[in-house]
Amino acid sequence: MEEQSCLLPRNAVWLCRSDSQLGTDSSAEPQDLPREVFAVDPTNTCQTPSTEVLYRCRKCRRALFRSSSILSHVEGSGPTAFAHKRITDSMQLCGNGHEKCTSYFIEPVQWMEPALLGVLEGQLLCPKCRSKLGSFSWRGEQCSCGCWVTPAFQIHKSRVDEVRTLPVGNFQTAKP
Repeated sequence: MEEQSCLLPRNAVWLCRSDSQLGTDSSAEPQDLPREVFAVDPTNTCQTPSTEVLYRCRKCRRALFRSSSILSHVEGSGPTAFAHKRITDSMQLCGNGHEKCTSYFIEPVQWMEPALLGVLEGQLLCPKCRSKLGSFSWRGEQCSCGCWVTPAFQIHKSRVDEVRTLPVGNFQTAKP
């Protein structure tokens, strides 16, 4: 029996398919995805909860996703996972104290829907300024740490800014 492993958005278990089910024929391509598959677009809500981090396009500052949409994954084996690419210096991936994971893997967000339908993989562009944010693949992609994430909606950390909400205390006016 064929092994399969995947990290899925919590509301899209039906997306996990084995490799043999994801052939090159068009019947394997996602069509007409249910609305509940997509996380709410942050621009469609008035306020972000104070505990959540908002991620914005670095170029135009459009809100893209929240920290609750980020999918965690088990850290991969690092440089050894890329032996097939003949990386000889392990410092290229994990040296100098930098993070191994250079991308966020997120659940699909409503603004991605037009790009996702009818294709198995492609680029994720900012819906406002059209700059490249990352890529997606229903078959999965390998993180820079070496872990495979399936399906993959990958946003490069260098293309987005983290916006944290500062708690605002109760201000009292001075009494005369």
